[in-house]
Amino acid sequence: MNQKNIKFNVLDRIYEKYAQEFSEASGRVLKSAWYILGNEVASFEKAFSQYCGTNRCVGLNSGLDALVLAIRALGIGVGDEVIVPANTYIATVLGITENGATPRFVEPDKYYNLDPYKIEASITPKTKAILPVHLYGQACQMDRIMEIAEKHGLFVIEDCAQSHASHYNKKMTGSFGDIGCFSFYPTKNLGAFGDAGAIVTNNDDLAEKVSMLRNYGSKVKYYNEIEGVNSRLDEIQAALLCVKLTHLDELTEERKKIANRYIQGIKNDSIILPQTAAGADHVYHLFVIRTEKRDALQDYLKNVGVQTQIHYPVPPHLAGCYQHLGYKKGDFPITEQFAAESLSLPLYNGMTDEEIDYVIDAVNKF
Repeated sequence: MNQKNIKFNVLDRIYEKYAQEFSEASGRVLKSAWYILGNEVASFEKAFSQYCGTNRCVGLNSGLDALVLAIRALGIGVGDEVIVPANTYIATVLGITENGATPRFVEPDKYYNLDPYKIEASITPKTKAILPVHLYGQACQMDRIMEIAEKHGLFVIEDCAQSHASHYNKKMTGSFGDIGCFSFYPTKNLGAFGDAGAIVTNNDDLAEKVSMLRNYGSKVKYYNEIEGVNSRLDEIQAALLCVKLTHLDELTEERKKIANRYIQGIKNDSIILPQTAAGADHVYHLFVIRTEKRDALQDYLKNVGVQTQIHYPVPPHLAGCYQHLGYKKGDFPITEQFAAESLSLPLYNGMTDEEIDYVIDAVNKF
């Protein structure tokens, strides 16, 4: 097989597929001369909340802002603790610490999600919320998590940055807890053409609070009721997201088919393939494999033209920015093992059969 150059992610194929629709949407916004908090944002918020099975959606500037403002709207701050998976992306933890609260790390299960059977041991009198992350696109075991939250009187904040269209027991991620936080970063399964994010909730009071927080703390212009920030979803991004949302189901099915090709085709005893928990859905924002020879595999794949990435090489508890929390190597051995062994293979919409086969063949020859 002739050597190819398989990029880790290719975004222009989705654009090319729906180029006319994107052009019409962006042109409509530009001609409207209304670029902030107008009809396009309102339309997307309505459509996305309906898609998620929630009553409300509030469009924001990013997924990190969604986490920060969701936690702030719940009144969580200094002296409070939030339970969070130890192997998550740093943004999840930043959402907690930006509000002055303290993360309580819990190890993941074999599906890379927060292990629900390890949560209660980490609950203290200071615990105010559980923050499950539907990592890589697989839904957490939300039935058990909600039971624990109800038992202990805790809020549940879902990090859905990687789980657009993913379900648990046929219920959409983001619709279980008090509030769900989404990122629409361009590489996400529902990605914008720049930074964008949102929260979804069934709580009208929470939605109104986040709506105020995103717009300088005001409901009416120049009348600022609370201390807020500037974190508004742009009209043009909302219009483009509306286009993608109408195609999200077909795009998701395509990702699942590519992932299934990998699962069926990769035959290498040194590699652990991703598993999906009973009742959970996996939309494969990332296709993550594991091997004790991770660095050697990554170098080998690079040499044969296959780009890969590591999600994530440094767990939050070992990140330089959180040295003050006092954690050390060995405190979360499962998380640290995953960080040392995980490797993400290329998976993107528009990936050709030839490209998929090339990746499979390369991995099998390692």
